Amino acid sequence: MTSKTPKESMTVMTEIVLPNDTNALHNLRGGKILHWMDIASAIAAGKHANAVVVTASVDNVSFENPIKLGDVVTITAKVTRAFNTSMETHIEVWAENLPTQTRYRCNEAFYTFVALDSNGRPMKSAEVMPETEVEKKHYDGALRRRQLRLVLAGRLKASDATELRSLFTEGV
Repeated sequence: MTSKTPKESMTVMTEIVLPNDTNALHNLRGGKILHWMDIASAIAAGKHANAVVVTASVDNVSFENPIKLGDVVTITAKVTRAFNTSMETHIEVWAENLPTQTRYRCNEAFYTFVALDSNGRPMKSAEVMPETEVEKKHYDGALRRRQLRLVLAGRLKASDATELRSLFTEGV
């Protein structure tokens, strides 16, 4: 199994907001952007794993700015870290109003995927080798985010979440 850099499993997806994608305020519906984010991040995770992947969790999604009818949406997704059979992706969403050439950030989230073998069983993924400072920051934080997901899902005792515990006990 080879290691990959986040750039090798990065996905960039572009969409335009059409009337059928909007709510009564002519803003992109939240469910539609979550759908697009899931697709972009699944492609990134699938490229990283060279396998079919399924969504395991979606972390706190920040809706920073509404996306307007007619705006062009660009979604960037990259694998930040791979664990045993799961991998985390980071997704950023930007929108652009083409007539005014105004580009603004709209959403950010972390999704977790599990790679599946041909029998539908979880399989090990290639390691991630971060290169840039941002990639290293996401990589380092991924273990804490993973432990938080597992604690919230009841799959890990809070007392066993060593990375999380260290956040609260440093300097004590």
